[in-house]
Amino acid sequence: MRRPAMSTGMALAATLLLGSCSLSHHIRHAAERQLLSDTTLGHAHLGVAVFDPEAGQWLYRFQSDKYFVPASNTKIITCFAAMKHLGDSLDGIVWRELDTAILLEPTGDPTLLHPDFRQQPVMDRLAGNPKPVYLNLSSWKTTPWGSGWSWDDYDAYYMAERSPFPVHGNYVTWQQSISKKERPASPGDTLDVFVTSDPEGPWQVAYKAPDPTGRFSVGRERDQNRFWLTEGRTDGAHTEVPFVTHTAATAIEVLQERLSRPAMAEWPQGIPMPTVMGDVVRSVPTDSLLRPLMHRSDNFFAEQALLMISRKLTGVFRESAAIDTLLATTLLGMPQLPRWADGSGLSRYNLFTPEDFIWVLGQMRAAFPMARIQTLLPTAGTGTLGSMDRRLSGHIHAKTGTLTGVVALSGYLRTKKGRWLLFSLLVNHHRGTAAGVRKRYEAFLLDLYERG
Repeated sequence: MRRPAMSTGMALAATLLLGSCSLSHHIRHAAERQLLSDTTLGHAHLGVAVFDPEAGQWLYRFQSDKYFVPASNTKIITCFAAMKHLGDSLDGIVWRELDTAILLEPTGDPTLLHPDFRQQPVMDRLAGNPKPVYLNLSSWKTTPWGSGWSWDDYDAYYMAERSPFPVHGNYVTWQQSISKKERPASPGDTLDVFVTSDPEGPWQVAYKAPDPTGRFSVGRERDQNRFWLTEGRTDGAHTEVPFVTHTAATAIEVLQERLSRPAMAEWPQGIPMPTVMGDVVRSVPTDSLLRPLMHRSDNFFAEQALLMISRKLTGVFRESAAIDTLLATTLLGMPQLPRWADGSGLSRYNLFTPEDFIWVLGQMRAAFPMARIQTLLPTAGTGTLGSMDRRLSGHIHAKTGTLTGVVALSGYLRTKKGRWLLFSLLVNHHRGTAAGVRKRYEAFLLDLYERG
């Protein structure tokens, strides 16, 4: 008896199945060789997941349903939520024109006066209107620091405070300039040292003795804008230090300096808020925020993005409100319910599984063109993947994550055969170096790229 001819669809399905089985077998051996047998990772908590979205099959899973602190891999979730809910351009401010004043409702937009963004539509509109300005901050329902953040990093550049009305990224750039004196006042006194701040603001400044190694540095007291400057010997040396936001008081002082406005203040308590219709002043394209958020792993942009989502979805600035709403709607269906604390991954309270990241990466790929995703996520040789093997350039698009004892990498890999794969590699509690763990990841992904 002759067998019935196999249809083209059946043949393709069979080919995909056989190819996936063969690749799955190879990935298992590669994982055992490159990851599981490594002495550093062998003593750590390791999770691995690789998924073929075309075949709809898991190619490899190792502890992929276990929870991990993901560090900045959390930004993948924040980025996806922002792509879904912030639209093509950011809400810069809600502008309400009163008879004798302007009432502004902040949106949490982090681009106002930020050095990365030359276009400043909100500033342009403020500069063109002489009326006194009041801010409605009644929607601010959270704190400057996120839950689970390391408090002693308060003056580190990567932990700028969150606020409803940020300016200049909520940090000050301090720069040192040195010039030689024509006539030294005393032997050995041959240099003039100048330190400038951008932006200018209500900063209190004190000087410490010059550093014996010649390093220029700036520190800050924890709860006030009092900065300690240590002069160095390098012309042009600069550093970025977050300032204390005081909700909006600091932002108001900075803006008054920039605009020379006679009056700008929070709306007085006890006075009813006018119900005048407002219009939204758009600031910048959303992707112009998300690209640096992902490429340089910008914590401040991630935190403000989640707060902007919160305002859009719930009417208030509160990350927990946004998280609860997103988990019940946009992220409904995640394989394991995460514990999600912040937008950036600074918090060690975050707990996600590798399968959660695979799910979100799959949802992102289904909802948006891959070309757009490729511009948002860095590839080998760029951003936080700058030190990765250039053979993977253009073939990997992924997000890193690093805290002490934590190294994470999740994203998309296009193999030599042109097959897109989703992967998530999470390690907690390792005692080696982050660079060493990343090299193990890189060896595994190179193997997958060559054979996949």
